[in-house]
Amino acid sequence: MNTLLVILGIIAVVVIFIISIYNRIVGLNQRCSQAFADVDVQLKQRHDLVPNLVEIVKGYATHEKETLDAVINARNTAVAATGAQAQGAAEGMLGQALGKLFALAEAYPDLKANTNFLELQRELADIENKIAAARRFYNNSIQEYNTAIQQIPGNFVAPMGNYKEREFFEIPETNRPTLEAAPDINFQS
Repeated sequence: MNTLLVILGIIAVVVIFIISIYNRIVGLNQRCSQAFADVDVQLKQRHDLVPNLVEIVKGYATHEKETLDAVINARNTAVAATGAQAQGAAEGMLGQALGKLFALAEAYPDLKANTNFLELQRELADIENKIAAARRFYNNSIQEYNTAIQQIPGNFVAPMGNYKEREFFEIPETNRPTLEAAPDINFQS
């Protein structure tokens, strides 16, 4: 009788241990989904600002149709992208196109002084900061989740719920220099 109680006790402890690991993986997975939703909200706000920005620039730089079309095409691609990897690549391309748009604005002093343009530029910079913060939180959540399902005993429990590794939200290497490069400063003139 005592042996049976010991065996049942051991089985109960193992079951509770497996359930706690499974619940932790479920919680981490949900946190990843919520973090991606936060990134998505910020990206949608960014996407909503782009057409207004293009319209303002269009009023001042009508002969720059190629640059304006590139921004709109990049925005549409970013809106249609699904999955962290595809969205990261599309957002990188949108960032490059917006960089060209702002460089174009430098050639038009009246545009640079336009209050609507300046306000949209400020809002976009604010959203870019929020996207960066949301992306860091998302990638941190993914790192914790992926670690949990790869380490023992999580790697034995994760297949029970069909939990697989998730992708990080990264901007491809080819797009980073224009987005994250430090400005060149030269005091020799």
